[in-house]
Amino acid sequence: MRSVSILGATGSVGESAFDLLMQSGGPARWRVVALTGGRNVARLAQMARALGAELAVIADDTLLPALRDALAGTEIEAAGGAQALIEAADRPADWVLSAIVGAAGLAPGLRVAERGGVLALANKESLVAAGPLLMGTAARTGATILPVDSEHSAIFQCLDRNNIEAVERVTITASGGAFRDWPLERLAHATVAEASCHPNWTMGQRITIDSASMFNKALEVIEAHEFFALPAGRIAVLVHPESIVHAMVSYADGGTLAHLGPPDMRHAIGHALHWPRREPLGLPRLDLAALGSLTFRAPCETRWPALALARQVIASGGAAGAVFNAAKEQALDDFIAGRIRFTDMAPAVDRALAAAAGRAGFGASPDSLAAVLDWDRQARRDAAAVRGVAGQGAA
Repeated sequence: MRSVSILGATGSVGESAFDLLMQSGGPARWRVVALTGGRNVARLAQMARALGAELAVIADDTLLPALRDALAGTEIEAAGGAQALIEAADRPADWVLSAIVGAAGLAPGLRVAERGGVLALANKESLVAAGPLLMGTAARTGATILPVDSEHSAIFQCLDRNNIEAVERVTITASGGAFRDWPLERLAHATVAEASCHPNWTMGQRITIDSASMFNKALEVIEAHEFFALPAGRIAVLVHPESIVHAMVSYADGGTLAHLGPPDMRHAIGHALHWPRREPLGLPRLDLAALGSLTFRAPCETRWPALALARQVIASGGAAGAVFNAAKEQALDDFIAGRIRFTDMAPAVDRALAAAAGRAGFGASPDSLAAVLDWDRQARRDAAAVRGVAGQGAA
């Protein structure tokens, strides 16, 4: 019986992982060490009961009494707060899914790597903010990091790791999100509700808005650079509205391998869960005849300036990833709160990067979690300071 933990169980990726575990035998097949959630006490308790988890952790420690009440009558241990999340990650488990959204997922994921565990990584911010630190830690401890983002899982499955020097280019695809066909002049007036509706994927609000702004894809470009050690010039992005081709790997001999599948995160999660084996997942199969056609086009960087910022981050190296990630999160917070417009997010991140570039140590990769968080805090302040410059509030 394999032991597993899900960090971020109540988010969209965590829900997909829960579904896979339940479909494949539930507590009769899997020993669930820990489940963690943000604020959804009822759902976390429901999942923990269904899977017979040993530990349930709520990130908001003020909700710990409610979690204990929800788990009353069981033997499930309850805990709350940021330190409890790290301790959950530290508990021995054969496989740990890191699905906590944002920089909050960095410390627990790093702890799994520090103890040499198997980390299924859905938290792309970990590689963006601290790629050298996370990958270096894994190399030192012998930890295994498996990609769970659909695009990076696709690259992982198509990549011949024994012939990495023969890889000419990797291409990740983007649906284009909610605004891919909007007139450019309308984007400044986009509402949070409009940005929160994805045409293909069912995801949480934040990642759905990041898809509309293409910040999600910018994060993935940086993530591909860190995970696969590829320069920016060998990482391409294509807009693919159908979201069937998730990534392609092109080789020096002119051949290209593509990974295709329905837009369902359970495929990538299931691959990581059973790796290196492939097991039936009980998911719908792809019917290309019914689909009929697939379309692709180059992204417009006037519409999606986040892509150019991603290349700038890769070129800068050092602390640029930590700054980019934090500034993006702050800008997204400000857009959701109505303090800036949709089109103010990229300028906020750009200004935060420019401010950070003038500080000592910017060119060196942060060598500790504390250093990453120092850059994170300053970048959030710099991005928030743009409110008075960029948008004067949301329209």
